[in-house]
Amino acid sequence: MSNVHESPLAGETGAPRAPMLPTPIGPLSDFTTRVLTDTRLQPDVAEIVALDVDDPIGDLDFQRSLYVLHELHFRSFHGVHPDAEWHPSVVGWWHRLAGRFESALRELVALRPVEDGAAGAAIERCISEFEGPSLSGYILDHASPHLLREFAIHRSAYQLKEADPHTFALPRLGGAAKAAFVEIQMDEYGEGIPGRAHAELFAATMRGLGLDDTYGHHLHLLPGTTLATTNLITHLALHRRLLPALLGHLALFEMTSVTPMGRYARAMRAIGAPTSACEFYDVHVEADEHHGPLARAQLVDAYVAENPEQATLAVWGAEITMAVERRFAEHLLDSWSNSETSLLAP
Repeated sequence: MSNVHESPLAGETGAPRAPMLPTPIGPLSDFTTRVLTDTRLQPDVAEIVALDVDDPIGDLDFQRSLYVLHELHFRSFHGVHPDAEWHPSVVGWWHRLAGRFESALRELVALRPVEDGAAGAAIERCISEFEGPSLSGYILDHASPHLLREFAIHRSAYQLKEADPHTFALPRLGGAAKAAFVEIQMDEYGEGIPGRAHAELFAATMRGLGLDDTYGHHLHLLPGTTLATTNLITHLALHRRLLPALLGHLALFEMTSVTPMGRYARAMRAIGAPTSACEFYDVHVEADEHHGPLARAQLVDAYVAENPEQATLAVWGAEITMAVERRFAEHLLDSWSNSETSLLAP
């Protein structure tokens, strides 16, 4: 690779503008910023001590570092060399963080055996047995512009690129599972109609709430538990061996979104939000009535039928998603019940 300072900044004419790198807030994010802007650094330097963080899933410094490295595979950041994505120093550093993250995920939710051919049923059972807090119920009961703005800022890390991480699965699938996956993703991308992709509809929701919808604009406000929800998807997406877990993740999203999306739509209307700001939630209610059964039967079950040894990992993908989303919801609800912001200080 050429020296990081020899070529122009990342980005091509017509490409979406890359966001700015967030300000480091600890030793991990400080080193991450430096390894991206000077790839002569090596990830095994003695000053890096932070892989012994007690709680990688909730640790802000850890999660922001991992998020920044993940973003190299999406829009990257202003001032980061295009080749940094695959530079050995950067990849080595990401590999260490990713390994620690996955270890924490497996400590949070252990793999459990699944009966042959019962992956979809096992995911449905996990959903029915879930007893976590209802974030959508709280937002509907306490609907206010402030609450819905905070919620939108949290979700912007994923929703402004909705479907993109899951799409890494496309070249790894075949047969009936691939056909179902393509059908789901086509809906996510608005059937190819400009302005109709779900990410674009969410941007309209943010504008309707008076928020800046620029990609990456609110990254500095997001706590570790929020970043972990997006880092989970990307971690599953970037590891081909975790394809079954990524499918379980997507299936869970599709199988559980109708009720909460309906509540968010009602909450938006309760505060007088314009129709354009409600459409993101309305579209999900309609689409996921179909996507849920499709994801279970034609995506997960079809994939597991051809790869029965992967059933356990597919169900784990759904289970770990629920666990990480639960931590996210608990942070928001704990903050709001104490009349505190759930976001970081600017």
